[in-house]
Amino acid sequence: MAGQIEAKLAELGITLPVPMAPIANYVPAVVTGNLVFVSGQLPAVDGKMVETGKVGQDMNIDHGKAAARQCLINVLVHLKAACGGDLDRVRRVVRLGGFIAASPYFTDHAQVMNGASDLAVSVFGEAGRHARTTIGVSSLPLDAPVEVEGVFEIA
Repeated sequence: MAGQIEAKLAELGITLPVPMAPIANYVPAVVTGNLVFVSGQLPAVDGKMVETGKVGQDMNIDHGKAAARQCLINVLVHLKAACGGDLDRVRRVVRLGGFIAASPYFTDHAQVMNGASDLAVSVFGEAGRHARTTIGVSSLPLDAPVEVEGVFEIA
């Protein structure tokens, strides 16, 4: 039987995809105490990138926001695995970190990262409100426009 968070994901029309395998020497998530640290995730679905390029050059803010949203969906895949398959164990989204590959004169990084932040609040409600860092970068792995990482408190 699906829990409350799984039901919320279904209500939002979100099906968690097959996770993308790590592309370097790291693990997707680490649990220490009551915290889960999820490594940066790219905008991929079932192992294939759905967006590439730089925001403000190859795509607009809306495409960047959609990429950030997909990144958070992928974060949730690894969070679920770290929680033994039970997302209802999540007590709080503590922090999200976002890296936005953008053209040199692009300055709306925060708007792009809202794609991930808005979804966190939609899924977890008040417990989804989080601290955040958003950083503009010149490039990301696999030419991704966005990469999102997260820290979560669990029961």
